[in-house]
Amino acid sequence: MNKIIATLILLGVSVTAQATPFAKGDAAAGKKLFEQNNCNGCHAKMLGGDGSAMFTRAERKIKSAESLATQITRCSVNLGLTLFPEDEESIGAYLNKNYYKFK
Repeated sequence: MNKIIATLILLGVSVTAQATPFAKGDAAAGKKLFEQNNCNGCHAKMLGGDGSAMFTRAERKIKSAESLATQITRCSVNLGLTLFPEDEESIGAYLNKNYYKFK
């Protein structure tokens, strides 16, 4: 059941990401959600040190707004977070504004 829900969310976010990236997202709300869910803590465990290096490293995997939206959903599902699509859109807006700068 979770896989079906995740797939539907991915499809919805993917369609949104193809337009102006994260246009409906609120970057300030995204920052709060990012912090509340300890996203950087998880990234720091994977990379060591500062978790924001996940976004700035030369070999980063995320190369488009669509792949960022997909990764946000993947993280949410894998960690069992209860994020709504609009929450994920806001996290995407925050990350895009501060790190990725996709247009």
